[in-house]
Amino acid sequence: MSHKRIPKRKAAIAAGSVVALGAAAILLPHANASQDGSSADAAPKTLKATDASDLASQLQDMLGQAFAGSYYDSGKQQLVVNVISGDKNVIVQAKKAGAKVREVGNSLAALKAGARTLKAKATIPGTAWAVDPKTNKLAVTADSSVTGAKWDRLTSTVKSLGADMATVKKSSGTFKTLVSGGDAIFAQAEGGTVRCSLGFNVTASDGSPAFLTAGHCGVAAKAWSDSETGQPVATVDQATFPGNDFSLVKYDDPATQTASEVNTGEGQAVQITQAADATVGEQVFRMGSTTGLHNGSVTGLDATVNFQSETDPGGVDTVNGLIQTDVCAEAGDSGGSLFTQDGGAVGLTSGGSGDCTNGGETFFQPVTAALQATGATLGDGGAGAGAGDQAGTADPSASAGDQAGGGDAVGGGDQAGTADPSATAGDQSGAGDQSGVGAGDQSGAGDQSGVGAGDQSGAGDQSGVGAGDQSGVGAGDQSGTGAGDGSSQTETH
Repeated sequence: MSHKRIPKRKAAIAAGSVVALGAAAILLPHANASQDGSSADAAPKTLKATDASDLASQLQDMLGQAFAGSYYDSGKQQLVVNVISGDKNVIVQAKKAGAKVREVGNSLAALKAGARTLKAKATIPGTAWAVDPKTNKLAVTADSSVTGAKWDRLTSTVKSLGADMATVKKSSGTFKTLVSGGDAIFAQAEGGTVRCSLGFNVTASDGSPAFLTAGHCGVAAKAWSDSETGQPVATVDQATFPGNDFSLVKYDDPATQTASEVNTGEGQAVQITQAADATVGEQVFRMGSTTGLHNGSVTGLDATVNFQSETDPGGVDTVNGLIQTDVCAEAGDSGGSLFTQDGGAVGLTSGGSGDCTNGGETFFQPVTAALQATGATLGDGGAGAGAGDQAGTADPSASAGDQAGGGDAVGGGDQAGTADPSATAGDQSGAGDQSGVGAGDQSGAGDQSGVGAGDQSGAGDQSGVGAGDQSGVGAGDQSGTGAGDGSSQTETH
């Protein structure tokens, strides 16, 4: 298989792709022109989330140190901008640009200083923090493994920052990296098979076809296949983890044709048109081969997550600059696509806590940062898959229905399941409870029990077999059997 041209439907293995980076709209001149000269009391503009993100970036540059963060009010479709300056001219400028303005107490510099204190004093496995512009505070989260002296250390550090600077909450699950995504990919590593997901097809800086996936996937194994027992079809070119969490993987066949879309099930797809920065408050969709399609909102940016090290039992794998969301994910979803309804490629699934029954936090590597670091561009460089290979366009606002485990998410024509990114947790037959597949349990084949070899036998069904087969063992089966048991031969991240 590695010596033949990959069929187009198999090249659609990535959960996404796009044609090119879109140019951001220049909003400020338009916004200023639309207001009268006395626009201190101008009403906030109605904006799409992507336009709000562009406006936020421009206001950050324009307002300088007075800018204290922003978020998107999806209900009112407005950009809310925090400012700390008492200079009324700053407020007038932001309002003239079309934003709703709030005066707050904490500057971004102060919040970042607080984050540095947390890093120095509370880098504990199972903790995470991010700036929450809605509260103008640092939102600190501790998973269920943070107890006793670790919990005391964390809470005392948060308390030292002050109640007006940071808050802390407990998460019911444990933070872990999750391997799998829009469509499943597989690699052989010491101890057994590793399963991840392809996020977005890209064109590498040398013009060759490639894809982005999670960095911890690329670190775990070098050669990747589109089926558990198939020959490798792609090779890791760059992989970064910890610190960041992205990999660039090049297809072995330079003639590979790739899909410029996210497969969402039942032959449906969402066309990806640009890379997009996340905005707090906007609605986003995640596609994963374990749990299929789920949606939620962005809750924080520039998040720091401290995973238990997979190689050092007493160590920490810290990843910075992540997107924090309330979208659920489970074991087997790593590397998969985070995208917007209007076709923006936003993130690559990194890790999180919880599951798609009880919910939880999931963190994503920003696509824009991965593209900048690797020199890749989204899309296929004009060589995209033929129209006959990509059936239908998904409507992200369609009703929920039968999204079970992502369906047969291997190519546009192989997709089973519905194309609804708004499917609820109840409709998504997931892989059971991933709470025992902690990062610390993921070093050996026995620990990574999420998907046993017996559950993924057919090459055609590898990337999204039904809920019952897709690592869809119960909570007890996914809890990590321990290296000594060796009961599962496929690691799911």
